[in-house]
Amino acid sequence: MELHVMTFNIRHGKGTDGKVDLPRIAAAIEQSGADVVGLNEVDRYFSRRSGYEDQIGWLAKELRMHHAFSPSVSLGANRLGIARQYGNGLLSRYPIATHRSHSLNRGGKMAEGRSLLEAIIDVQGQLFAVYVTHLSLNPFLHRRQTDFIIGQLDRQPFPSLIMGDWNMRPGSKPWNKMTQKMDDVWQKAGTGNGDTYPSFRPRRRLDYIFISRQLHAADAQVVAIMPTASDHLPLRATLRLD
Repeated sequence: MELHVMTFNIRHGKGTDGKVDLPRIAAAIEQSGADVVGLNEVDRYFSRRSGYEDQIGWLAKELRMHHAFSPSVSLGANRLGIARQYGNGLLSRYPIATHRSHSLNRGGKMAEGRSLLEAIIDVQGQLFAVYVTHLSLNPFLHRRQTDFIIGQLDRQPFPSLIMGDWNMRPGSKPWNKMTQKMDDVWQKAGTGNGDTYPSFRPRRRLDYIFISRQLHAADAQVVAIMPTASDHLPLRATLRLD
């Protein structure tokens, strides 16, 4: 069984040309051929900057995919009584059996809220746990968030993958801690440096996909189909269940 997965920080759809263009994001996802896509910096009725659009709902409808959302920041309700939110999203060509959101805002007020999206997807009768996150730039908070995530993974009975913008470098302490538990798909199957940021002339590897030991990374690639779509490039991997 093969599963094509991708992680993509979409910066609320704002491209390098300064334009918010969700159809461009949808086109990049469609052309990637990914079955399961983790998204960071997704707006949901958030503000004028994205036209108060439910971005994850719009993308799911456009791409005919199932979806889930995890708010990292929640503002007051709009005039229709709908919460204005910003956070992580999941798109899946396979049914999402369950999903929940974990707050990573422990330890006091933060400049920007963080969360962990947890979902169980059903791939032709095989259940997989999929996590999507975007971690803090603050080293202390980053360590706490990483520890929390590992605690969740320790309790997960299904083959698991976790992806997102980790704001860390390969070989750092958080990376070493994660790779004691999970495999970094780029380390296992990527070619080159795996840099995803910035989208033009990338020089930093900020976006990662980690997989549990039941899964095997057949390949991993940085997707440069549409570098104007965001300030990050997507990272895509083909996974096989051992």
